[in-house]
Amino acid sequence: MISVNDLLVMLPELYLTAAACLVLLFDVFINDDQRDATHWVATIVMVVAIFLVIHGQTPQTVTAFGGMFIRDHMAEILKVTVMIATILMFVLARPWLKDRKLFVGEFYSLSMFSVLGVMLLVSAGSLITVYLGLELFSLPAYALVAMNRESKLASEAAIKFFVLGALASGLLLFGMSLIYGATGTLDLHRIFLAIGTTSHLHLLEFGLVFLVVGIGFEFGAVPFHMWLPDVYEGAPTPIAMYISAVPKLAAVGLAYRLLEVGMGPLAMDWRVMLAIMAALSLVVGNVVAIAQTNFKRMLAYSTISHMGFVFLALSNPTPEGYSSAVFYAVCFALMETVAFGVILALSRKGFECEMIADLKGLNHRSPWFAGMMAISMFSLAGIPPLWGFAAKVLVLKAAIDGGMLWLAIVAIICAIIGLFYYLRVVKVMYFDAPVAGTEPLVAKPDLAARWLLSINALGLIAMIAGSGVFYSWCLAAFGA
Repeated sequence: MISVNDLLVMLPELYLTAAACLVLLFDVFINDDQRDATHWVATIVMVVAIFLVIHGQTPQTVTAFGGMFIRDHMAEILKVTVMIATILMFVLARPWLKDRKLFVGEFYSLSMFSVLGVMLLVSAGSLITVYLGLELFSLPAYALVAMNRESKLASEAAIKFFVLGALASGLLLFGMSLIYGATGTLDLHRIFLAIGTTSHLHLLEFGLVFLVVGIGFEFGAVPFHMWLPDVYEGAPTPIAMYISAVPKLAAVGLAYRLLEVGMGPLAMDWRVMLAIMAALSLVVGNVVAIAQTNFKRMLAYSTISHMGFVFLALSNPTPEGYSSAVFYAVCFALMETVAFGVILALSRKGFECEMIADLKGLNHRSPWFAGMMAISMFSLAGIPPLWGFAAKVLVLKAAIDGGMLWLAIVAIICAIIGLFYYLRVVKVMYFDAPVAGTEPLVAKPDLAARWLLSINALGLIAMIAGSGVFYSWCLAAFGA
């Protein structure tokens, strides 16, 4: 029976479900010239959802619906970050969407339903909840990528995203069915307990391989990265911004729930698979990014390399390893929003700031935008005293403490390689002159977008001082 306690534990999710439906209905009854109302209502809805998550914090882990839904500090950190990234996307995307006549209510309602899927996913206590959250997140994301119907690149990206996403979803579901066949339960905690007594260990290990494949796709890790560069390039820039940040946070929660909570006794098997994917992602992501001239594709391969760093931490199945992974994922999401935010601000009707060459001489045209992009690039590269430096140090320490010294060495070498394409962007902005006759004007984003983007960029500097406190929260989330 459903109790009042179950509903209270899931209050933020239930609220967001109702609010997303109401926003969709609200948008039906307003005119196109009143669309700003939908924008601000959706933004306020997300702010209230953050308040409900923070206000409902409990000192211990609580469950609902017979353990199918788990509310703990790890889930709360990821949920809050996901909603902050979504608010950033809403505010920064507004001028861009208006210029291209894509300022429609579906953008907000689909985004909110996708966020709801992430919230279910990171709180999953059962394989059923995992799959429900994954599909609820993915299906709106496919539609968002295809939102610009006039763009062939967007349609192509959406099809690739959908086909490969469906394949990964099927493989993940197949792995879940094998695990259910071996243990007789879908509850992750019971699966953990059943692993020590089951006589179908080989079936479990076979299912584990498919789980890791599904996780690898969600991260965009090599060799399951094929969709990522095309989706980044083809998707509307605000959606690319969303896909660069939110799925990576969801994937960290997915990995922890499936691998630690469910398959923890098989850690010696899955940590090796994660280490291999980490090494491949680091090498392929950094090397291929060097050859990119499209800025969004460069960020896609950069993302692949950064997911290698997250796997670096996850390959150490300890509270320190998991807390480092969450710390890195949160930091990465906020670094990516700055980079995409500057692209959105510099784009205008008839011009998409998507090529690295489009940033030539940006410092002469707008020193502040050039400075924010430089902060993002330096932070992604892991240069002190920016937040990205602290994140890289923590995951390297986690890998070394977990006995993965060789992987830490690979990561350091690849990070040095990655400096090339990050510094190339800075060099283009500060030392290259714009091509004669092709210099784009600097767009003037609205006041809210300008201030929020500035706060986001400056936060990458300021958060280095708060890294210790935030890392302590992450450690506490895993009982350390």
